[in-house]
Amino acid sequence: MNPIDSDVVLLTCSDTEQAPRLPVHGSRRADSLAALPVVALPARPDRATLDPVLAEHRPRRVVVSGTDAALAAVLLRLLRTDRLGTEVAYLPQAPSPATAAWGLPTGAHAATLAVEGKASRVPLVRDDSGGVLVGRGELHDVRGECYCDDVLVLRGPARRLVVTPGPEGISVRAGWSGRAPDGRTRPVSSRATSGTGSSRGRAVQVGFEPNTVIVDGVAHPRAVPRWTWYRHTDDWLLVRP
Repeated sequence: MNPIDSDVVLLTCSDTEQAPRLPVHGSRRADSLAALPVVALPARPDRATLDPVLAEHRPRRVVVSGTDAALAAVLLRLLRTDRLGTEVAYLPQAPSPATAAWGLPTGAHAATLAVEGKASRVPLVRDDSGGVLVGRGELHDVRGECYCDDVLVLRGPARRLVVTPGPEGISVRAGWSGRAPDGRTRPVSSRATSGTGSSRGRAVQVGFEPNTVIVDGVAHPRAVPRWTWYRHTDDWLLVRP
């Protein structure tokens, strides 16, 4: 099959027979979105389902309709196939950690941005299990140590450890509320026997009693004793305000 030069391709990611409802209502932007080539994919597309689509269409931009996990799955395939030069727009089904992390709209505003917005380079956050992070990584009822670059942000127990990507890098907060980090640095003293804090940097390294890491709403398949998120050497192209 010869490749098709499709400028923009809409990827609808869902495990139900009915594709996700697109957030548009009878406008010029709706017509533009409806005119795009549409490819129905699983809720978390993988190598077998997405790579042939990318090879066939060679799109300048992909519009991902689905969840944060779908966006992460698409970004991972772009990384693995050396296509980080492809622009990525997001049509979320609802406000999410990824929309908060990157300042993205939802609903009709997201549709307008997907059609008319410009892409800019943003940090690509990877982990040492081979995945990527687009919205929120977390550990529940964790006990251990966590460093963001050289800043200690956890020693001992915490109800939640939350990591988010963003335009300024990787942010982390350890504490009891589960709130997303705000990027401020609140170090734990190196002399403290226990404590929680927060920071922002290029890498977050955590060592802990075996626990389940949750990445963009998806639990890692097995408990692990350590995890690292880090900024990749290359950025990705996100369509954002």
